[in-house]
Amino acid sequence: MTAPRPPRIAVYPGSFDPITRGHEDLIRRARTFADRVIVAVAVNPAKQPLFTLEERVALIRGAVDDPAVDVRSFDGLLAAFARATGATIIVRGLRAVSDFEYEFQMALMNRNLAPGVETVFLVPAFDLTYLSSSLVREVARFGGDVASLVHPAVQQALRQKFGK
Repeated sequence: MTAPRPPRIAVYPGSFDPITRGHEDLIRRARTFADRVIVAVAVNPAKQPLFTLEERVALIRGAVDDPAVDVRSFDGLLAAFARATGATIIVRGLRAVSDFEYEFQMALMNRNLAPGVETVFLVPAFDLTYLSSSLVREVARFGGDVASLVHPAVQQALRQKFGK
């Protein structure tokens, strides 16, 4: 009799400021090969996010309704966070060729810091390739319609932030 396989845990890190339909797509697709996905909301002191860390975590929880998806914040090295959570997979999205060089370097560094943790690159759905949090913030800031780009709770939060 063989021992049961330990659950495959994937970490999907990012700032998620805010979570978009593109992020949701990658989370959903990561669930096809991971038993559990931890959406890891990064604390980045170099950035001035629109939403607080707590708001971003709450928005992700509202947008992703899957008991196998956990949302946590983290500070420090992603490799250390992955090891601490028992993750063996890091999920990263590649929207364009321009993303590849940076992501490739990060994947190699994470492999160096946490051998046994593999980085998996996912390409977003074709209709979401152009989408980024910064684009969503910009469109919302100027009163544009972001209904097809984000979950309704995120759309409402953007309206409140920008007073629209």
